[in-house]
Amino acid sequence: MQRATEPVPRRPHSDSGWADRLFRSTLRGGGFLVLLVMSLVGGFLAYRAWEALSEAGTSFLTTETWEPDVGEFGIAAVITGTAMIAAVAIAIAVPLALGTALYISEYAPPRLRRTLVSLVDLMAAVPSVVYGLWGLFFLQGEIVGLARWISTYFGWFPPFDVTGADPRDPLATATVYTASTFIAGLVVALMVAPIICSIMREVFSQTPVGEREGALALGATRWGVISSVVLPFGRGGMIGGTMLGLGRALGETIGVYMIISPVFDIQWHVLQTGGNSVSALIALRYGEATSFGMSALMAAGLALFVVTLIVNFAASSIVARSRSGAESDS
Repeated sequence: MQRATEPVPRRPHSDSGWADRLFRSTLRGGGFLVLLVMSLVGGFLAYRAWEALSEAGTSFLTTETWEPDVGEFGIAAVITGTAMIAAVAIAIAVPLALGTALYISEYAPPRLRRTLVSLVDLMAAVPSVVYGLWGLFFLQGEIVGLARWISTYFGWFPPFDVTGADPRDPLATATVYTASTFIAGLVVALMVAPIICSIMREVFSQTPVGEREGALALGATRWGVISSVVLPFGRGGMIGGTMLGLGRALGETIGVYMIISPVFDIQWHVLQTGGNSVSALIALRYGEATSFGMSALMAAGLALFVVTLIVNFAASSIVARSRSGAESDS
């Protein structure tokens, strides 16, 4: 005997459908607005820089000097200095931020954890000029001993070699080590470390509790849980935080401007006086620039804009790849 089919219950009508569509439309509109603003910024820089770029041609990328009014200018020195300051900053900031984030999320007691989180967030809110003043009037004089020690024992590494002075000579002038890429990178590192630490801490705190408990049930120590569960889970956040800090380090202006001694030569010796960056160049020459000089500064800003976009797109690609790899492993 054929059993009568039961009527399929109808899904109750939901009044939240329009809210979901509105929310998706708002997010999509916000994304398009961000892309539009970025396109307008890039287009404006390209338009203002066209006069200088058409005059300099490809030599704009290979010339070290900066004399736009005499027809000889380029970003080879300043873009190299920007990359070196950012590299020093990231080399110092990432280990510091990683250790701080792991301690806050894994080791610190709850009361101390809240205090440390507030302190890290407060450091991220400190203006750049305060870091610049601290580096100029305090750090620059106190770091000479460390810079001399590094150049003495690690001078075989070319970036740590100091030309024009014997680092083993205790009477060697301290001015050889001041206003250097190393000091500027250290100041920038303290600016970007709180940002990197905050992102890493948030990612580490979202590690699934089940995976933590499973690792502990198998006999893992606390460090074993961190190395086998927390760090693999937070790989994407670590990379994203590092790249976000790198983007901030590439564009830092006032801290570098107050410390660095600008030279328009490629300066590979990070411990030695001298260096430059694109943002510091713009701040230094903006007030005295002629019409053509302003176009040249816009061209330098366009180069920095493109470099920052490349870094961000590379970060997005790496984070997406790490997420896909983590999903496939699970």
